[in-house]
Amino acid sequence: VQLQASGGGLVQPGGSLRLSCVGSGFNIDDYSMAWFRQAPGQEREGVACLSSIDDSRYYEDFAKGRFTISSDSAKNTVYLQLNNLKPEDTAVYYCAADYAEYGSTWSNAPFDYWGQGTQVTVSS
Repeated sequence: VQLQASGGGLVQPGGSLRLSCVGSGFNIDDYSMAWFRQAPGQEREGVACLSSIDDSRYYEDFAKGRFTISSDSAKNTVYLQLNNLKPEDTAVYYCAADYAEYGSTWSNAPFDYWGQGTQVTVSS
């Protein structure tokens, strides 16, 4: 199982980015897929999760209404659309995968597989 994240960059406040996470060696439809982030000096936190249970989508409060997690089975890719970005969204964003069926407690779950991270910087 491998995950390759991309799409980060420098964007002004209010701007948008779309992060991609390409999976290899497994079928993303069979796994719970999630995005986490870690800002300098802070602990890693969950952002959004696409559950394998019933394709439910879960978001942390700060992400609701601004971020959207989605997937493309044909491309075996999970996306994170980031809209209305704020300076406090600056962080390294990681995608993660696990065969377990995570629900609403996903952000505390021990995901087995991680991508390498992609830097998102929001600054004017």
